[in-house]
Amino acid sequence: MHEYTDKIREVAKRLLEEKRVDVFIGFKKGSVPMMNEPVLISDPERTGQLYWDSSCSLNLCNYLTRRKERIGILATGCSSRNIITHIIENQIGRDQLYIVGVPCTGMIDHRAVQQAFKSGEILAVEEIGPRFIVKGNGFEDTLEKKAFLQANCADCRHRNPVEYDEMVADPVKEQELVPYEAVEQIEGMSVEEKRKYFTEMISPCIRCYACRNACPLCYCPTCFVDESRPQWVGKSADSTDTMTFHLLRAFHCAGRCTDCGACERACPVGIPVCQFTSRLNRDAKELFDWEAGLSQEERPPLDVYKVDDYNEFVK
Repeated sequence: MHEYTDKIREVAKRLLEEKRVDVFIGFKKGSVPMMNEPVLISDPERTGQLYWDSSCSLNLCNYLTRRKERIGILATGCSSRNIITHIIENQIGRDQLYIVGVPCTGMIDHRAVQQAFKSGEILAVEEIGPRFIVKGNGFEDTLEKKAFLQANCADCRHRNPVEYDEMVADPVKEQELVPYEAVEQIEGMSVEEKRKYFTEMISPCIRCYACRNACPLCYCPTCFVDESRPQWVGKSADSTDTMTFHLLRAFHCAGRCTDCGACERACPVGIPVCQFTSRLNRDAKELFDWEAGLSQEERPPLDVYKVDDYNEFVK
């Protein structure tokens, strides 16, 4: 997807020169391979910094919350859905935004690539169509991108932006997948197997809250983990406190999560935290026929009451 870079720079420069936006939010090349950085640009002459490839996976919607300027922003399928969620939840106005759509074929899982070359330091990664070249001291190899996608990208069914003002390229073909296949596998476990699975999954957690900070949906003035009256969850590394944090954070995203994967990518110890929200996404689809961020006209299922809502849990 690096071929989009020139078009992105062209669009951003035009928007800023014509004063259609006050700031443009995109990515610049990171200082280390596969770790590109968000950047906010207000000077047309600085748009040459903008960059795009399959390592631009942090969700730029984090930089929209309660801003007052006119904003240009890059949006893939999942981040465009987050933009719609921001609009629905009154965090930004649609008239403030110029959305530049970016068709996406998935983001590279930098940890999987590093694991494949753990014997040496990766110095450069160059993307060429469906493949990418990894270079380091004494080694160079060409890999298939589809074998190293982030888990959420491998399962993505909305690769193209659902809301945009301009596209940098033609839409890509959507994937034909069995929806929520990984969720179904976990559902097949016994209660004790699930308890063991999730307890072991979160055991490396150091409670750094990187998952919360990277999530575009976490914009409460005071997070529940920081509340002291009442104190919802302890601050210790106790396994019960840790599990409580992950479960409450996931339920806070119920009916809102677009499975963008920002939480997993930000986790310094590689916990697949999307497995909590994926189950809730499946429930929202099965019970309410709802997927977050597909329409500005509809309210999320937990935001409205309908007489025919699912209520079998009420006894």
